[in-house]
Amino acid sequence: MAIDTRGETADKPSGEKKAKRTSPALFYRQIIAELRKVIWPTRKELLSYTTIVMVFVLIMVGVVSGLDALLTEGVLRIFGGA
Repeated sequence: MAIDTRGETADKPSGEKKAKRTSPALFYRQIIAELRKVIWPTRKELLSYTTIVMVFVLIMVGVVSGLDALLTEGVLRIFGGA
């Protein structure tokens, strides 16, 4: 919930009314202002990060698959599978 607090603290005495909600237009302007602050990656950085993530995911898939196969084999040996 987007609330325009105007620097007020979160703790309010019980006698005060609720904080006013921001309008959709103000909310949209705040989103655009924040997106302008973002430093977007270059194409080269994006490809590099994507490659790193894909390699890591493939390694983790291999580790989990290997552990699954080992545990399956262990359970079948212990409990006598078909």
